[in-house]
Amino acid sequence: MTIMNLVQAINLALKQEMEKDSSVVLLGEDIGKDGGVFRVTEGLWQQFGDNRVIDTPLAEVGIIGAAIGMAIAGLKPIPEVQFDGFSISMLDNIYNHAGRMRKRSQGKWHVPLVFRVPHGGGIRALEHHSESLEAFFTHIPGIKVVAPSGPYNAKGLLISSIRDPDPVVFLEPKRVYRAIKEEVPEEEYTIPLNKAEVVQEGSDITVIAWGAMQKLVRESIAQLNGKYSIEIIDLLTLYPLDRETVINSVKKTGRCIVVHEAPRTCGYGAELVASINEKALLNLEAPVERVTGYDIPVPLPKLENYYIPDVTRINKAIEAVMNF
Repeated sequence: MTIMNLVQAINLALKQEMEKDSSVVLLGEDIGKDGGVFRVTEGLWQQFGDNRVIDTPLAEVGIIGAAIGMAIAGLKPIPEVQFDGFSISMLDNIYNHAGRMRKRSQGKWHVPLVFRVPHGGGIRALEHHSESLEAFFTHIPGIKVVAPSGPYNAKGLLISSIRDPDPVVFLEPKRVYRAIKEEVPEEEYTIPLNKAEVVQEGSDITVIAWGAMQKLVRESIAQLNGKYSIEIIDLLTLYPLDRETVINSVKKTGRCIVVHEAPRTCGYGAELVASINEKALLNLEAPVERVTGYDIPVPLPKLENYYIPDVTRINKAIEAVMNF
């Protein structure tokens, strides 16, 4: 075991899979000599060379289009977009080609790529640098969507994603790239792409979050000093969703809140609420509460903290549901 942050864990997963499988290649803007904007790919260009760690032009559509072609041709490309907001122009290729290729070819071709996406806000960046677009990706048939929350699960989930035969969108919570350190095994390991984690068991209320919001949820609950017995679920994979773990938890506790930083309307939390209503409505003691971003563009740095859910908003929602 080695103590690592999320950047180091992802870097190690990439390194080990590239050593293991010569078909794994990386491509993206400044990912080579510079090691990427967040230095996640640091050192890989020096080890594997520019045939496998490819610095691309500033052309997001070209990056994802090339990656899809490389995957169909037998490689395992890992394209990176510098920030989540820049991926909007790439959705055409992801929706119309990456997600459809297996069905279009009746199983003849598949697209084993992993699209790495620094995800969410909280780093006081400029416009288009702080979006949370998970709902866009989960709405695309044929795409798996993964959202790690810390170093340990990031490494295991990334290795599973690289070995998966179909396209995976890998949402990396950049707000906690270096804010969390955990023990991470140096050897290879995998985490299934269809299973949520019950981080903490409880009997009074279920709190569901993913990515950077997991750290915030745990900080919020710590401030309650054991006032309630709270079950925490980290989804880890948004699609396919582990509905069984979610529904079983809500049936046990009878109460639930969902926390995400994306806008509220049609956010991924709405899908969770719909699933709970379909399968556990008669077990609920209170309506499911959502703590989310607002239906506006992510504000510039001075107002960003007012947009992203915080400890106060999460604990207020817990109190509202518990006292309904």
